[in-house]
Amino acid sequence: MDKLEILEGRKQSVFEKNKDAGAFDISCETTSLSGSVSQRACVFCGSRVVLYPVADALHIVHGPIGCAAYTWDIRGSVSSGPELHRLSFSTDLQEMDVIYGGEKKLYKSLIELIDQYTPKAAFIYSTCIIGLIGDDIDAVCKKVSEEKGIPVLPVHSEGFKGTKKDGYKAACDALMKIVGTGSTEGIGKYSINIMGEFNLAGEAWIIRKYYEEMGIEVVSTQTGDGRVDDIRRSHGAALNIVQCSGSMVKLAKMMEEKYGIPYMRVSYFGIEDMSKALYDVANHFSDNPAIMEAAKNIVRREVGEIYPQIMKYRAALSGKKAAIYVGGAFKAFSLIKALSSVGMDVVLAGSQTGNKDDYAGLKEMCDEGTVIVDDSNPVELSKFVLEKQADLLIGGVKERPIAYKLGIGFCDHNHERKIPLAGFVGMVNFVKEVYQSVMSPVWQFAPRKGGKL
Repeated sequence: MDKLEILEGRKQSVFEKNKDAGAFDISCETTSLSGSVSQRACVFCGSRVVLYPVADALHIVHGPIGCAAYTWDIRGSVSSGPELHRLSFSTDLQEMDVIYGGEKKLYKSLIELIDQYTPKAAFIYSTCIIGLIGDDIDAVCKKVSEEKGIPVLPVHSEGFKGTKKDGYKAACDALMKIVGTGSTEGIGKYSINIMGEFNLAGEAWIIRKYYEEMGIEVVSTQTGDGRVDDIRRSHGAALNIVQCSGSMVKLAKMMEEKYGIPYMRVSYFGIEDMSKALYDVANHFSDNPAIMEAAKNIVRREVGEIYPQIMKYRAALSGKKAAIYVGGAFKAFSLIKALSSVGMDVVLAGSQTGNKDDYAGLKEMCDEGTVIVDDSNPVELSKFVLEKQADLLIGGVKERPIAYKLGIGFCDHNHERKIPLAGFVGMVNFVKEVYQSVMSPVWQFAPRKGGKL
Protein backbone atom coordinates (compact mmCIF):
# COMPACT_ATOMS: atom_id res chain seq x y z
CA MET A 1 0.00 0.00 0.00
CA ASP A 2 1.03 3.65 -0.47
CA LYS A 3 2.65 5.25 2.55
CA LEU A 4 0.69 7.99 4.27
CA GLU A 5 2.39 11.36 4.57
CA ILE A 6 2.80 13.06 7.93
CA LEU A 7 1.37 16.58 8.18
CA GLU A 8 4.06 19.21 7.69
CA GLY A 9 3.42 20.72 11.10
CA ARG A 10 3.80 17.32 12.77
CA LYS A 11 7.13 16.24 11.29
CA GLN A 12 9.16 17.62 14.21
CA SER A 13 7.05 15.56 16.64
CA VAL A 14 7.93 12.23 15.02
CA PHE A 15 11.33 10.55 15.14
CA GLU A 16 12.44 7.19 13.78
CA LYS A 17 15.53 5.81 15.45
CA ASN A 18 18.20 4.85 12.93
CA LYS A 19 21.85 5.54 12.27
CA ASP A 20 21.09 8.18 9.64
CA ALA A 21 18.46 10.07 11.62
CA GLY A 22 20.77 12.88 12.66
CA ALA A 23 20.48 14.85 15.89
CA PHE A 24 17.57 13.93 18.13
CA ASP A 25 15.43 17.04 18.65
CA ILE A 26 11.78 16.05 18.97
CA SER A 27 9.16 18.78 19.39
CA CYS A 28 7.03 18.29 22.52
CA GLU A 29 5.20 20.14 25.32
CA THR A 30 3.47 22.30 22.73
CA THR A 31 -0.20 22.91 21.98
CA SER A 32 -1.81 20.34 19.71
CA LEU A 33 -1.70 21.08 15.99
CA SER A 34 -5.05 22.33 14.72
CA GLY A 35 -6.70 19.89 12.35
CA SER A 36 -4.71 16.82 13.42
CA VAL A 37 -7.44 15.48 15.77
CA SER A 38 -4.90 15.05 18.56
CA GLN A 39 -5.29 12.18 21.01
CA ARG A 40 -4.30 14.57 23.80
CA ALA A 41 -7.01 15.80 26.19
CA CYS A 42 -7.64 19.35 27.40
CA VAL A 43 -6.57 21.21 30.55
CA PHE A 44 -9.90 20.55 32.26
CA CYS A 45 -9.65 16.81 31.64
CA GLY A 46 -6.10 16.78 33.01
CA SER A 47 -7.17 18.38 36.28
CA ARG A 48 -10.14 16.05 36.64
CA VAL A 49 -8.17 12.82 36.24
CA VAL A 50 -5.78 13.89 39.00
CA LEU A 51 -8.31 15.15 41.55
CA TYR A 52 -11.22 12.83 40.80
CA PRO A 53 -10.08 9.94 43.07
CA VAL A 54 -10.24 12.09 46.26
CA ALA A 55 -13.19 10.11 47.54
CA ASP A 56 -14.56 12.26 50.37
CA ALA A 57 -14.53 15.56 48.48
CA LEU A 58 -17.22 17.22 46.44
CA HIS A 59 -16.35 17.72 42.76
CA ILE A 60 -18.33 20.40 40.92
CA VAL A 61 -17.83 21.26 37.26
CA HIS A 62 -18.65 24.91 36.69
CA GLY A 63 -19.77 25.10 33.10
CA PRO A 64 -22.07 23.44 30.55
CA ILE A 65 -23.30 19.94 31.30
CA GLY A 66 -21.26 18.42 28.46
CA CYS A 67 -17.98 18.93 30.31
CA ALA A 68 -19.29 17.05 33.36
CA ALA A 69 -20.60 14.23 31.19
CA TYR A 70 -17.27 13.90 29.38
CA THR A 71 -15.34 13.40 32.61
CA TRP A 72 -17.88 11.45 34.66
CA ASP A 73 -16.37 8.41 36.41
CA ILE A 74 -13.27 9.08 34.32
CA ARG A 75 -10.94 6.77 36.21
CA GLY A 76 -11.39 3.20 37.38
CA SER A 77 -10.48 4.47 40.83
CA VAL A 78 -12.02 2.54 43.69
CA SER A 79 -12.50 3.62 47.27
CA SER A 80 -12.27 1.72 50.54
CA GLY A 81 -14.90 4.01 52.03
CA PRO A 82 -16.81 7.05 50.74
CA GLU A 83 -17.66 7.28 47.04
CA LEU A 84 -18.66 10.90 46.76
CA HIS A 85 -16.15 11.27 43.92
CA ARG A 86 -18.24 9.02 41.69
CA LEU A 87 -21.11 11.51 41.65
CA SER A 88 -20.73 14.10 38.91
CA PHE A 89 -22.10 17.55 39.74
CA SER A 90 -22.37 20.47 37.34
CA THR A 91 -23.75 23.99 37.48
CA ASP A 92 -25.18 23.26 34.00
CA LEU A 93 -24.75 26.78 32.65
CA GLN A 94 -27.36 27.82 30.11
CA GLU A 95 -27.48 30.71 27.65
CA MET A 96 -28.76 33.28 30.16
CA ASP A 97 -26.11 32.21 32.69
CA VAL A 98 -23.43 32.85 30.09
CA ILE A 99 -24.84 36.30 29.40
CA TYR A 100 -25.35 37.40 33.01
CA GLY A 101 -22.70 35.28 34.75
CA GLY A 102 -22.84 32.04 36.69
CA GLU A 103 -21.47 33.06 40.11
CA LYS A 104 -24.86 33.08 41.87
CA LYS A 105 -25.68 29.67 40.42
CA LEU A 106 -22.32 28.30 41.59
CA TYR A 107 -22.86 29.70 45.08
CA LYS A 108 -26.34 28.19 45.41
CA SER A 109 -25.11 24.84 44.05
CA LEU A 110 -22.26 24.72 46.55
CA ILE A 111 -24.44 25.55 49.55
CA GLU A 112 -27.05 22.95 48.57
CA LEU A 113 -24.54 20.17 47.88
CA ILE A 114 -22.41 20.80 50.96
CA ASP A 115 -25.52 20.74 53.16
CA GLN A 116 -26.67 17.50 51.59
CA TYR A 117 -23.39 15.54 51.42
CA THR A 118 -21.21 17.13 54.17
CA PRO A 119 -17.94 16.65 52.26
CA LYS A 120 -14.48 17.18 53.74
CA ALA A 121 -13.65 19.63 50.93
CA ALA A 122 -14.95 20.80 47.55
CA PHE A 123 -13.11 21.19 44.25
CA ILE A 124 -14.59 23.65 41.73
CA TYR A 125 -13.42 23.16 38.14
CA SER A 126 -13.42 26.07 35.69
CA THR A 127 -14.26 25.14 32.09
CA CYS A 128 -13.64 27.05 28.88
CA ILE A 129 -16.82 29.10 29.13
CA ILE A 130 -15.84 30.37 32.58
CA GLY A 131 -12.57 31.65 31.21
CA LEU A 132 -14.53 33.53 28.53
CA ILE A 133 -17.23 35.11 30.71
CA GLY A 134 -14.89 35.83 33.64
CA ASP A 135 -16.72 34.39 36.64
CA ASP A 136 -14.72 35.05 39.82
CA ILE A 137 -14.78 31.53 41.22
CA ASP A 138 -12.04 32.38 43.73
CA ALA A 139 -14.34 34.86 45.45
CA VAL A 140 -17.25 32.40 45.49
CA CYS A 141 -15.02 29.63 46.89
CA LYS A 142 -13.65 31.92 49.61
CA LYS A 143 -17.15 33.02 50.65
CA VAL A 144 -18.54 29.46 50.84
CA SER A 145 -15.44 28.20 52.67
CA GLU A 146 -15.91 30.84 55.35
CA GLU A 147 -19.61 30.06 55.69
CA LYS A 148 -19.31 26.25 55.75
CA GLY A 149 -15.93 25.78 57.41
CA ILE A 150 -14.41 23.42 54.83
CA PRO A 151 -11.80 24.01 52.12
CA VAL A 152 -13.52 25.07 48.89
CA LEU A 153 -10.82 24.98 46.27
CA PRO A 154 -10.90 26.63 42.83
CA VAL A 155 -9.26 24.62 40.06
CA HIS A 156 -8.30 26.92 37.19
CA SER A 157 -8.65 24.38 34.41
CA GLU A 158 -10.12 26.29 31.49
CA GLY A 159 -9.65 23.86 28.63
CA PHE A 160 -8.22 26.32 26.10
CA LYS A 161 -5.34 27.43 28.38
CA GLY A 162 -2.94 24.72 27.22
CA THR A 163 -2.70 20.94 27.26
CA LYS A 164 -3.63 18.08 29.56
CA LYS A 165 -0.31 18.63 31.35
CA ASP A 166 -1.38 22.15 32.31
CA GLY A 167 -4.42 20.54 33.91
CA TYR A 168 -2.09 18.46 36.06
CA LYS A 169 -0.43 21.66 37.24
CA ALA A 170 -3.81 23.23 38.08
CA ALA A 171 -4.67 20.15 40.13
CA CYS A 172 -1.35 20.32 42.02
CA ASP A 173 -1.94 24.00 42.80
CA ALA A 174 -5.33 23.10 44.27
CA LEU A 175 -3.94 20.24 46.37
CA MET A 176 -1.11 22.40 47.69
CA LYS A 177 -3.68 24.72 49.26
CA ILE A 178 -4.68 22.00 51.73
CA VAL A 179 -1.27 20.33 52.20
CA GLY A 180 0.12 21.50 55.52
CA THR A 181 -3.22 22.37 57.10
CA GLY A 182 -3.46 19.20 59.21
CA SER A 183 -1.64 17.86 62.26
CA THR A 184 1.46 15.70 61.76
CA GLU A 185 1.28 14.25 65.25
CA GLY A 186 2.01 10.51 65.35
CA ILE A 187 3.72 10.27 61.95
CA GLY A 188 6.81 8.09 62.23
CA LYS A 189 10.36 8.49 60.98
CA TYR A 190 9.92 5.94 58.20
CA SER A 191 6.96 7.39 56.35
CA ILE A 192 6.02 8.15 52.76
CA ASN A 193 3.36 9.67 50.55
CA ILE A 194 2.47 7.59 47.50
CA MET A 195 1.90 10.17 44.74
CA GLY A 196 0.70 9.84 41.15
CA GLU A 197 -1.03 6.55 42.01
CA PHE A 198 -4.77 6.64 41.34
CA ASN A 199 -5.91 3.25 42.68
CA LEU A 200 -7.10 1.92 39.36
CA ALA A 201 -8.71 -1.43 40.12
CA GLY A 202 -7.21 -1.26 43.62
CA GLU A 203 -3.56 -0.86 42.60
CA ALA A 204 -2.80 1.60 45.42
CA TRP A 205 -3.81 -1.08 47.92
CA ILE A 206 -1.36 -3.53 46.37
CA ILE A 207 1.50 -1.01 46.49
CA ARG A 208 0.60 0.20 49.97
CA LYS A 209 0.68 -3.37 51.29
CA TYR A 210 4.24 -3.87 49.99
CA TYR A 211 5.53 -0.77 51.74
CA GLU A 212 3.71 -1.48 54.99
CA GLU A 213 5.15 -4.99 54.97
CA MET A 214 8.58 -3.35 54.76
CA GLY A 215 7.81 -1.40 57.93
CA ILE A 216 7.06 1.91 56.23
CA GLU A 217 4.09 4.08 57.18
CA VAL A 218 1.99 5.39 54.28
CA VAL A 219 0.68 8.80 55.29
CA SER A 220 -1.38 9.42 52.16
CA THR A 221 -1.99 8.23 48.63
CA GLN A 222 -2.43 11.08 46.21
CA THR A 223 -4.88 10.76 44.94
CA GLY A 224 -6.05 7.12 44.67
CA ASP A 225 -8.50 6.21 47.44
CA GLY A 226 -7.59 9.68 48.67
CA ARG A 227 -8.85 11.36 51.83
CA VAL A 228 -8.78 15.10 52.43
CA ASP A 229 -7.53 14.73 56.02
CA ASP A 230 -4.63 12.52 54.89
CA ILE A 231 -3.61 15.05 52.25
CA ARG A 232 -3.77 17.85 54.84
CA ARG A 233 -1.19 16.08 57.03
CA SER A 234 0.94 14.71 54.18
CA HIS A 235 3.65 17.31 54.84
CA GLY A 236 4.66 15.20 57.83
CA ALA A 237 5.98 12.33 55.69
CA ALA A 238 9.71 11.76 55.34
CA LEU A 239 9.65 10.99 51.59
CA ASN A 240 7.41 11.46 48.55
CA ILE A 241 7.44 8.71 45.93
CA VAL A 242 6.00 9.76 42.58
CA GLN A 243 4.83 7.32 39.95
CA CYS A 244 2.95 9.38 37.35
CA SER A 245 5.63 12.04 37.07
CA GLY A 246 3.73 14.24 34.63
CA SER A 247 0.79 14.66 36.98
CA MET A 248 2.45 14.92 40.39
CA VAL A 249 6.07 16.03 40.15
CA LYS A 250 5.01 19.66 40.47
CA LEU A 251 3.32 18.96 43.82
CA ALA A 252 6.35 16.96 45.00
CA LYS A 253 8.64 19.85 44.08
CA MET A 254 6.44 22.36 45.89
CA MET A 255 6.43 20.18 49.01
CA GLU A 256 10.21 19.81 48.79
CA GLU A 257 10.64 23.57 48.54
CA LYS A 258 8.22 24.44 51.35
CA TYR A 259 8.62 21.50 53.74
CA GLY A 260 12.00 20.02 52.77
CA ILE A 261 10.54 16.63 51.82
CA PRO A 262 12.70 14.87 49.18
CA TYR A 263 11.03 12.95 46.37
CA MET A 264 11.92 10.17 43.98
CA ARG A 265 10.37 8.93 40.76
CA VAL A 266 9.32 5.29 40.61
CA SER A 267 7.22 2.93 38.52
CA TYR A 268 5.12 -0.01 39.64
CA PHE A 269 4.75 -1.70 36.26
CA GLY A 270 6.80 -4.78 35.47
CA ILE A 271 9.05 -6.95 37.61
CA GLU A 272 12.18 -4.83 37.20
CA ASP A 273 10.63 -1.45 38.00
CA MET A 274 8.39 -2.74 40.79
CA SER A 275 11.39 -4.29 42.50
CA LYS A 276 13.40 -1.09 42.02
CA ALA A 277 10.57 0.97 43.54
CA LEU A 278 10.87 -1.07 46.74
CA TYR A 279 14.67 -1.10 46.81
CA ASP A 280 14.97 2.64 46.15
CA VAL A 281 12.73 3.49 49.08
CA ALA A 282 14.60 1.00 51.29
CA ASN A 283 17.90 2.64 50.30
CA HIS A 284 16.52 6.02 51.29
CA PHE A 285 15.91 4.66 54.79
CA SER A 286 19.31 2.94 54.88
CA ASP A 287 19.74 3.64 58.60
CA ASN A 288 17.25 0.81 59.17
CA PRO A 289 18.65 -2.38 57.53
CA ALA A 290 15.48 -4.29 58.39
CA ILE A 291 13.59 -2.31 55.74
CA MET A 292 15.95 -3.46 52.95
CA GLU A 293 15.85 -7.03 54.21
CA ALA A 294 12.05 -6.97 54.13
CA ALA A 295 12.11 -5.54 50.58
CA LYS A 296 14.39 -8.37 49.42
CA ASN A 297 12.09 -10.94 50.98
CA ILE A 298 9.06 -9.46 49.23
CA VAL A 299 10.77 -9.41 45.84
CA ARG A 300 12.11 -12.94 46.29
CA ARG A 301 8.69 -14.26 47.26
CA GLU A 302 6.66 -12.44 44.63
CA VAL A 303 9.01 -13.04 41.69
CA GLY A 304 9.34 -16.70 42.62
CA GLU A 305 5.59 -17.00 42.49
CA ILE A 306 4.87 -15.15 39.23
CA TYR A 307 7.93 -15.92 37.07
CA PRO A 308 6.87 -19.47 36.09
CA GLN A 309 3.44 -18.13 35.07
CA ILE A 310 4.98 -15.43 32.87
CA MET A 311 7.32 -17.89 31.15
CA LYS A 312 4.31 -19.92 29.99
CA TYR A 313 3.31 -17.00 27.78
CA ARG A 314 6.79 -16.10 26.54
CA ALA A 315 7.04 -18.96 24.02
CA ALA A 316 3.95 -17.71 22.16
CA LEU A 317 4.69 -13.98 22.42
CA SER A 318 8.41 -14.00 21.61
CA GLY A 319 9.10 -12.10 18.40
CA LYS A 320 5.73 -10.34 18.30
CA LYS A 321 5.71 -6.58 17.76
CA ALA A 322 4.03 -3.97 19.96
CA ALA A 323 3.14 -0.30 19.56
CA ILE A 324 2.84 1.81 22.73
CA TYR A 325 0.94 5.09 22.98
CA VAL A 326 0.17 6.16 26.54
CA GLY A 327 -0.40 9.32 28.59
CA GLY A 328 2.95 9.62 30.36
CA ALA A 329 6.31 8.70 28.86
CA PHE A 330 7.54 7.28 32.18
CA LYS A 331 4.91 4.55 31.85
CA ALA A 332 6.27 3.74 28.39
CA PHE A 333 9.69 2.98 29.92
CA SER A 334 8.18 0.30 32.13
CA LEU A 335 6.09 -1.15 29.33
CA ILE A 336 9.15 -1.55 27.09
CA LYS A 337 10.92 -3.48 29.86
CA ALA A 338 7.84 -5.59 30.59
CA LEU A 339 7.36 -6.51 26.92
CA SER A 340 11.05 -7.29 26.59
CA SER A 341 10.74 -9.81 29.44
CA VAL A 342 8.37 -11.87 27.27
CA GLY A 343 10.44 -11.45 24.11
CA MET A 344 8.30 -8.81 22.38
CA ASP A 345 9.76 -5.97 20.29
CA VAL A 346 8.53 -2.39 20.58
CA VAL A 347 8.19 -0.72 17.16
CA LEU A 348 6.41 2.47 18.31
CA ALA A 349 6.73 4.40 21.58
CA GLY A 350 4.70 7.55 22.08
CA SER A 351 3.02 9.64 24.75
CA GLN A 352 0.72 12.60 25.25
CA THR A 353 2.70 14.46 27.91
CA GLY A 354 6.38 13.53 27.56
CA ASN A 355 9.19 16.07 27.69
CA LYS A 356 12.55 16.15 25.91
CA ASP A 357 14.32 14.21 28.66
CA ASP A 358 11.62 11.53 28.54
CA TYR A 359 11.96 11.11 24.80
CA ALA A 360 15.74 11.07 25.00
CA GLY A 361 15.37 8.19 27.47
CA LEU A 362 13.00 6.38 25.13
CA LYS A 363 15.47 6.79 22.29
CA GLU A 364 18.17 5.07 24.35
CA MET A 365 15.87 2.21 25.31
CA CYS A 366 14.36 1.53 21.89
CA ASP A 367 15.81 -0.60 19.11
CA GLU A 368 16.78 0.62 15.66
CA GLY A 369 13.74 1.43 13.52
CA THR A 370 11.46 2.28 16.44
CA VAL A 371 9.18 5.29 15.89
CA ILE A 372 9.08 7.79 18.78
CA VAL A 373 6.15 10.20 18.66
CA ASP A 374 4.66 12.98 20.79
CA ASP A 375 0.92 13.81 20.85
CA SER A 376 0.00 11.57 17.94
CA ASN A 377 -3.33 11.36 16.11
CA PRO A 378 -5.37 8.45 14.69
CA VAL A 379 -4.01 8.78 11.15
CA GLU A 380 -0.40 8.74 12.34
CA LEU A 381 -0.95 5.83 14.71
CA SER A 382 -2.63 3.84 11.95
CA LYS A 383 0.24 4.62 9.58
CA PHE A 384 2.93 3.48 12.03
CA VAL A 385 1.06 0.34 13.10
CA LEU A 386 0.65 -0.75 9.48
CA GLU A 387 4.15 0.15 8.33
CA LYS A 388 5.82 -1.50 11.34
CA GLN A 389 3.48 -4.52 11.17
CA ALA A 390 2.61 -4.35 14.85
CA ASP A 391 0.72 -7.24 16.42
CA LEU A 392 -0.45 -5.23 19.43
CA LEU A 393 -1.34 -1.65 20.34
CA ILE A 394 -1.14 -0.61 24.00
CA GLY A 395 -3.04 2.57 24.77
CA GLY A 396 -6.25 3.98 26.19
CA VAL A 397 -9.90 4.16 25.29
CA LYS A 398 -9.30 6.43 22.29
CA GLU A 399 -6.76 4.03 20.77
CA ARG A 400 -8.89 0.88 21.09
CA PRO A 401 -10.96 1.47 17.90
CA ILE A 402 -7.76 2.06 15.92
CA ALA A 403 -6.39 -1.34 16.87
CA TYR A 404 -9.60 -3.20 16.18
CA LYS A 405 -10.17 -1.49 12.83
CA LEU A 406 -6.65 -2.51 11.79
CA GLY A 407 -7.23 -6.08 12.97
CA ILE A 408 -4.60 -6.27 15.71
CA GLY A 409 -4.61 -6.98 19.44
CA PHE A 410 -5.17 -4.23 22.00
CA CYS A 411 -4.27 -3.83 25.68
CA ASP A 412 -5.93 -1.09 27.73
CA HIS A 413 -3.27 0.53 29.91
CA ASN A 414 -5.16 3.72 30.61
CA HIS A 415 -7.19 4.96 33.56
CA GLU A 416 -10.54 3.35 32.65
CA ARG A 417 -9.40 -0.23 33.23
CA LYS A 418 -10.84 -2.48 35.91
CA ILE A 419 -7.99 -5.03 36.22
CA PRO A 420 -4.83 -4.12 38.20
CA LEU A 421 -1.66 -4.05 36.12
CA ALA A 422 0.67 -2.62 38.77
CA GLY A 423 2.68 -4.61 41.27
CA PHE A 424 3.94 -8.15 40.83
CA VAL A 425 0.47 -9.63 40.47
CA GLY A 426 -0.27 -6.90 37.94
CA MET A 427 2.57 -8.14 35.74
CA VAL A 428 0.86 -11.52 35.46
CA ASN A 429 -2.44 -9.83 34.58
CA PHE A 430 -0.69 -7.69 31.97
CA VAL A 431 1.11 -10.55 30.23
CA LYS A 432 -2.04 -12.67 30.29
CA GLU A 433 -4.06 -9.86 28.69
CA VAL A 434 -1.38 -9.32 26.04
CA TYR A 435 -1.34 -13.05 25.27
CA GLN A 436 -5.12 -13.35 25.03
CA SER A 437 -5.37 -10.33 22.76
CA VAL A 438 -2.43 -11.03 20.44
CA MET A 439 -3.12 -14.75 20.10
CA SER A 440 -6.90 -14.51 19.72
CA PRO A 441 -8.12 -16.60 16.75
CA VAL A 442 -10.47 -13.78 15.75
CA TRP A 443 -7.66 -11.97 13.90
CA GLN A 444 -7.65 -14.60 11.15
CA PHE A 445 -10.96 -13.11 9.99
CA ALA A 446 -9.74 -9.50 9.97
CA PRO A 447 -7.94 -7.62 7.16
CA ARG A 448 -4.92 -7.55 9.44
CA LYS A 449 -1.98 -5.27 8.74
CA GLY A 450 -3.68 -3.78 5.73
CA GLY A 451 -4.22 -7.08 3.96
CA LYS A 452 -7.43 -8.44 2.47
CA LEU A 453 -9.58 -11.44 3.37
